[in-house]
Amino acid sequence: MATETILHRLENNAKKRPNAPAYYERINGAWVPTSWKEYNNQVRQAAKSLLAMGAKKGDIVTILGFNRPEWVIMDLAIMMIGGAAAGIYTTNSPHECKYIVEHSEAPVLLVENKMQWDKINEVRQDIPSLKHIVTMKGENIDDDMTSSWEAFMEKGKDVPDSQIDEAMANLQPDQLATLIYTSGTTGPPKGVMLTHENLAATSKNSGEVLELGPEDRLLSYLPLSHIAEQMFSIHSAITFSYQLYYAQYHPQDHLNSNLKEIQPTILFGVPRIWERFHAAVSGNMSQATGIRASIANWALGVGKQVSDLKNMGKEASGALAFQHKLADRLVFSKVKEALGFSEAKYGITGAAPVSKEILDLFAALDITILEVYGQSEGSGPTTFNRPGATKFGTVGQAFPGSEVKLLDDGEIVMKGPNVFKGYYKNDAATASDLKEGWLQSGDLGAFDKDGFLTIIGRKKEIIITSGGKNIAPKNIEAALKNIPLVSQAVVIGEQRRYLTALVTLEPEAAAAFASANGISGELHTNQKMIDAIQKGIDEHVNPLFARVEQVRKFNILPRDFTVEDGELTATMKIKRRVVNDHFADAIEALYAE
Repeated sequence: MATETILHRLENNAKKRPNAPAYYERINGAWVPTSWKEYNNQVRQAAKSLLAMGAKKGDIVTILGFNRPEWVIMDLAIMMIGGAAAGIYTTNSPHECKYIVEHSEAPVLLVENKMQWDKINEVRQDIPSLKHIVTMKGENIDDDMTSSWEAFMEKGKDVPDSQIDEAMANLQPDQLATLIYTSGTTGPPKGVMLTHENLAATSKNSGEVLELGPEDRLLSYLPLSHIAEQMFSIHSAITFSYQLYYAQYHPQDHLNSNLKEIQPTILFGVPRIWERFHAAVSGNMSQATGIRASIANWALGVGKQVSDLKNMGKEASGALAFQHKLADRLVFSKVKEALGFSEAKYGITGAAPVSKEILDLFAALDITILEVYGQSEGSGPTTFNRPGATKFGTVGQAFPGSEVKLLDDGEIVMKGPNVFKGYYKNDAATASDLKEGWLQSGDLGAFDKDGFLTIIGRKKEIIITSGGKNIAPKNIEAALKNIPLVSQAVVIGEQRRYLTALVTLEPEAAAAFASANGISGELHTNQKMIDAIQKGIDEHVNPLFARVEQVRKFNILPRDFTVEDGELTATMKIKRRVVNDHFADAIEALYAE
């Protein structure tokens, strides 16, 4: 039997549902569809053009830009002829872009616009492998090495279909299909090699867990350089034939309006996205008074009861079912409409830990958010909370088709068809992280009696105090972030006598607090603000932990951490080393006697 890849599934969609919409772009204020037949034709034409430009089996094409059809078409086109794509985050500096293009030895680079082209132009003289630059639609740059999208697609007009058919027939399950360059909280990024089998198996199992089908809709807005977004926007979308909508540029400005227009049935978000939704919802609900507040509290109580049943695979009945229907009409439907979740079956969160408080609130509002845990090296998921089998505060049970266990020191390891082939051109790192087929996660965990996994911390992020105590900072930081005024938190204590923390302010909550308390000027130095956060630590953080794990002092920073300043990865993970460097003075002040 021939190898089944994502490309074969795409062709199957073109045959079975040629005129059904595959994806939508927002053009001149309207969502314009492209059919499965046309989608497949676009990929085949781009593959022909790559061949005409000299690309061949085993080559890497790099892609630098926001989520657009051209991004995905180029990704699939190079896969189709036996190569692989490597995405580059749009926030990367010229030096970081150069590293990936150079390391992957890519002969072809797709860029979104002039701004991204300028980054490459600054460093391209130092990238000998780079022969061709292609721009996405709407950009025409006068440069000998650069082609417009339209000119690129024309290059393959004389390449026969038989060459594409032959290339696809020769694809092998263990062949490299995509390169995911990890954003890396330390050191240069590593190229995670994922195969056709990895992508085909993981997308199929993910969609079956989530019960996805052609009637579903998804908004693509998180970076396509990340495996989770690729899995939802490319591989699962093709595998289960659901409709993809490409978000407008600057999703932070358009996300809410796009969601309301599209009403997706499923939404993937990193914790920071859910935190923003949570802040907006809880802020609005806190303003309710009198009968409105009473109704809201009653509805949340009913919602929690129904959510608890739903998470165990049960349904509400009798009086509870009637109350839930009433609560939906009075409260839930209005909240969901305001968020753009009116038709959402559930949300998904991953890439970093999320607060249980957030999951509890949304579940009570009839919006179930399923937390997934994994890494690029596992094609995304290692464990998955799933409909009817969810425990908030855990990251779910083992992903279908895989085996997950703990080593003697508590490290989580996994084996299965979703485990990567290795790191590109890095045998030493591969040998370290892939042992006899088992992916070594570097994370510490614990299973409960039902097989639900809880993440305890990161082996490499363990803080060893001067007293020799080993402390995992993740749970402490999660508790700090549960304080409404806190946006981000980093626990400090390596080779120190006690733990301290750097925190940043949640803008909306801080502004509301300032208004209510008549505060003006610099909020991070205001004593009322400091006292409020201290109260939160004293009452809601330190009581949760052993004395050695308690936060003794903290410092409110004058600004939040940002991707642009290098303190966050593109998926909003904190780069501890960078934070420590940038705020060294604030840290030392915490330990000054």
